[in-house]
Amino acid sequence: MIKSPEGTGKVQPGERLQHREDPGPTTSECYPPGACVLGLLVGTLDVVLDSSARVAPYRILYQTPDSLVYWTIACGGSRKEITEHWEWLEQNLLQTLSIFENENDITTFVRGKIQGIIAEYNKINDVKEDDDTEKFKEAIVKFHRLFGMPEEEKLVNYYSCSYWKGKVPRQGWMYLSINHLCFYSFLMGREAKLVIRWVDITQLEKRATLFLPDVIKVSTRSSEHFFSVFLNINETFKLMVQLANIAMRQLLDNEGFEQDQSLPKLKKKSPKKVSALKRDLDARAKSERYRALFRLPKDEKLDGHTDCTLWTPFNKMHILGQMFVSTNYICFTSKEENLCSLIIPLREVTIVEKADSSSVLPSPLSISTRNRMTFLFANLKDRDFLVQRISDFLQQTTSRIYSDKEFAGSYNSSDDEAKEFLKEQAWKIHFAEYGQGICMYRTEKTRELVLKGIPESMRGELWLLLSGAINEKATHPGYYEDLVEKSMGKYNLATEEIERDLHRSLPEHPAFQNEMGIAALRRVLTAYAFRNPNIGYCQAMNIVTSVLLLYAKEEEAFWLLVALCERMLPDYYNTRVVGALVDQGVFEELARDYVPQLYDCMQDLGVISTISLSWFLTLFLSVMPFESAVVVVDCFFYEGIKVIFQLALAVLDANVDKLLNCKDDGEAMTVLGRYLDSVTNKDSTLPPIPHLHSLLSDDVEPYPEVDIFRLIRTSYEKFGTIRADLIEQMRFKQRLKVIQTLEDTTKRNVVRTIVTETSFTIDELEELYALFKAEHLTSCYWGGSSNALDRHDPSLPYLEQYRIDFEQFKGMFALLFPWACGAHSDVLASRLFQLLDENGDSLINFREFVSGLSAACHGDLTEKLKLLYKMHVLPEPSSDQDEPDSAFEATQYFFEDITPECTHVVGLESRSKHSADDGFVTVSLKPDRGKRANSQENRIYLRLWTTENKSKSKNAKDLPKLNQGQFIELCKTMYNMFSEDPNEQELYHATAAVTSLLLEIGEVGKLFITQPAKEAGGGGACTQGVLGVPFSRKGPGQPYGAESAASHPASLAGDSEEHSLGGQMEDIQLEDSSPRDHGAASSMLISDDDTKDDSSMSSYSVLSAGSHEEDKLHCEDIGEDTVLVRSGQGSAALPGSTCLDRDWAITFEQFLASLLTEPALVKYFDKPVCMMARITSAKNIRMMGKALPSASDYEISALSG
Repeated sequence: MIKSPEGTGKVQPGERLQHREDPGPTTSECYPPGACVLGLLVGTLDVVLDSSARVAPYRILYQTPDSLVYWTIACGGSRKEITEHWEWLEQNLLQTLSIFENENDITTFVRGKIQGIIAEYNKINDVKEDDDTEKFKEAIVKFHRLFGMPEEEKLVNYYSCSYWKGKVPRQGWMYLSINHLCFYSFLMGREAKLVIRWVDITQLEKRATLFLPDVIKVSTRSSEHFFSVFLNINETFKLMVQLANIAMRQLLDNEGFEQDQSLPKLKKKSPKKVSALKRDLDARAKSERYRALFRLPKDEKLDGHTDCTLWTPFNKMHILGQMFVSTNYICFTSKEENLCSLIIPLREVTIVEKADSSSVLPSPLSISTRNRMTFLFANLKDRDFLVQRISDFLQQTTSRIYSDKEFAGSYNSSDDEAKEFLKEQAWKIHFAEYGQGICMYRTEKTRELVLKGIPESMRGELWLLLSGAINEKATHPGYYEDLVEKSMGKYNLATEEIERDLHRSLPEHPAFQNEMGIAALRRVLTAYAFRNPNIGYCQAMNIVTSVLLLYAKEEEAFWLLVALCERMLPDYYNTRVVGALVDQGVFEELARDYVPQLYDCMQDLGVISTISLSWFLTLFLSVMPFESAVVVVDCFFYEGIKVIFQLALAVLDANVDKLLNCKDDGEAMTVLGRYLDSVTNKDSTLPPIPHLHSLLSDDVEPYPEVDIFRLIRTSYEKFGTIRADLIEQMRFKQRLKVIQTLEDTTKRNVVRTIVTETSFTIDELEELYALFKAEHLTSCYWGGSSNALDRHDPSLPYLEQYRIDFEQFKGMFALLFPWACGAHSDVLASRLFQLLDENGDSLINFREFVSGLSAACHGDLTEKLKLLYKMHVLPEPSSDQDEPDSAFEATQYFFEDITPECTHVVGLESRSKHSADDGFVTVSLKPDRGKRANSQENRIYLRLWTTENKSKSKNAKDLPKLNQGQFIELCKTMYNMFSEDPNEQELYHATAAVTSLLLEIGEVGKLFITQPAKEAGGGGACTQGVLGVPFSRKGPGQPYGAESAASHPASLAGDSEEHSLGGQMEDIQLEDSSPRDHGAASSMLISDDDTKDDSSMSSYSVLSAGSHEEDKLHCEDIGEDTVLVRSGQGSAALPGSTCLDRDWAITFEQFLASLLTEPALVKYFDKPVCMMARITSAKNIRMMGKALPSASDYEISALSG
């Protein structure tokens, strides 16, 4: 028995309170030394054994007497929380227990009651069942708590490992989330954290060292990290590779990760600590390998696979292999490579039946197809379940069966040449023996026939079959026709490039010397550009497509192009040809391994990078005679990219001696060009086509002919050991390198372009660009107010590729701009964003962002004040979508004196402090059209400023005047700008003095307006309004604006109403009042307390008010030392409504001159800004969600980027 948590002495049978002390670093402050050591030891064991996450600090347990089993009733993170649970139990449960006599009945009741409460809560709050195990949920909580990650950041898995800091290992836990690699260790009071973004990783490799057999090395641009002692290093590394690939895809396409919600549920009693996300990623990896193995459409998902045998009638054998079942296909591949493979689309299946088992053929399954082929599988472990799954998929497929065109029954060649005829006969015999169409058995014999060359008459259909394009064509009937129709008459950058290259596509071939061939090529390329805007069109696509059109129908050529661009040559044809650059790196590695004697020479000459792009992008079509190159395409559609690598290595190997003697890259290119030009196809029945790939002078002896089939055979003999999985591993390594190199190149180009336009150093600009891009990428995976794809357009110049919206800008403004402080920060950010958004698309690019930041941080005093002035001279953003006012009216507003005839200024309205546009002045340029201010007007003003600056010398006279409402907002900004400054009081009084001086200047300026204001009458003219800009003395610990105007009855003449308390200067407002024909001169009240010292210097507030009770201002900040200054003699009362004084205005020169009279303000605006410190702080906050503790708290405290 243990007392209740309150310590009241109330004891309940069976109930226990358990408190587990926090083993963190603060233990030593509360407990004696022995307890401190014990706490550190417990904390270390918690981290190493991963136990702390599963034990709450406070728990209420239920124990049956004479039993060692405890049941957890409630848990809490604090004593207050657990006390609340206890009180609820006392009121709702404990009293009921007295009616039971049997202890077992009590236990059953308590357990049932608690489980019922949980179930009812979940039902009421619509809590959905989670796939994650309890252990993993605890790890998620710990991950978010340790690293300050938002809830949107999804943990995938975590692993025990050691992190090497120098030569010292630290045992801890590696947490792998979708966007970050994190490590945490707590050993004997020393805490270590590491956070690296996947998008910052430049190298990720698994390697062995002298002391450790397996180490994972993670490299970023600035550091290297080593991890070892994994329980399962292969699983960990595979997951890291997958997450890094997702990050690279994000850099390429700016698409966030979307979790697959269609995965089957995890079994309830699964002991494995696996998350739903980990299962999703595992399923993706398996599906990706499955699609690549069988050339299936990119949206096909693997459902499962099982070991089995397949009866092969062509050799009367049962072949051991694996059956794969997915939504639309049943596939088989033999354990022995290239022995046999099979693809059965479910759209072709007619019968699935279980045959009778026997000792020779256990658990057989028979599948029949529409072309009268029957496939017999056996040795299936769970045949009934498999048949049920296939039946379910067949039911889904039934409604989507299309009339799939089969191969023609016979191929009649019009050519009499013997070799071509023999090839056709060989294929016919093959079809008769192994089957015809998509469901045929694919064996070593099939590959041999392909390597010997596909007959001209069968090439198009076999390309469709071998590439898998036939599947996409069969499942998308009418798709191409619809796409052509939609793209007709549409023009963009892609279509312009297509038109330019149409006549450069195989111009020597007769098919493209007439409009019919050109039109077909145009339709296919344009249709694909509209299908896949991310690729659009890339040079080399025209050459490949023109060859496809020679052998396939127009629609078939389109689907072959889809297979090439999206599956077989991934990322080859995007705007930066990333895929080709990746394979260029792979080719360099292969060359180093397979032709080492040539590698150093080729690197010195720089030839590999030159040759590989032209060879790979066009599949040798642009560098080899046409009739020979199509044989390469035959092999490519069957074997994939490994054929291209093998052939390229064979070409280098055949020219080793000549290349070693080359003195420059030009000579090496000539050697390779002459060799490729001499590759011939003696079996070809095509008419000779002029070949212009090699520039040979007359006096150079022609290169000896090279037979294409012999060259291909040699490539298989010497380099056939290259495997597809090896290529994928090398591609990953090169992909990291290529994409990060491209990103660095982009950054350098951007910095080089704008470094002369700003005052930032190159290092500062590079860090700012990284932060700006990271802000954009963060919104991709943690969400944002606008679509990330709308903000990133790879076709734009580098400076405009990444753009941020206002919400993102607001966050960066708060982190980087020196003026971002106080409650007015968001309003100021909105003004600056409006000023920088020159094209009015509600997005700003890096150049625009840097221009504003440079002026605010590194500009001289005049530049900073000019920026501040410009931010307030713009009209308020408005949702009014009416047509904008004319530029002439805008010019009148900005560049002429504001007179009653041309402008009607609407008064300030009271707004909620939380309003997004709080603090703006709404200006209407037409008296009959209401509020009129939008982004198009802003562009007019900005264009006027730009034009004026170009035509005149840049000086302050080009800036428009600041009216009274805008001046109020400028005062608010300055008031809030100093709220966190150490010299706040001094700056506050200086601002008050400048404000008073400017008010007087504005009043005096009205005397020089040529057209005097009309007398107040019944009309709509607006007389001089009321302006209140109070600055009260701030007491210790008291926020500005906390004094009540009611305590100062002299502050407002005739005002007996009670004034509400307000917050800051935002609360100054002008209220409507009833019309008055009589006016009363404002009184001037001057504080008689002239003996105050400097620290309590008098502040000023210049006010003008009518004598009637309702003609009043809400000025909540008026203090004892307030001064009321009369605006002028004979001021009329407000006619109809109180509004701003339209005749009052000041210029930038007046604003600048007035501010220069106050040394405190001059010192503040002249104060240098340490930009790198702000950038570092911003990176830490953006990475961790909060500022990092001091360095002493961490032994490791690394942030990537």
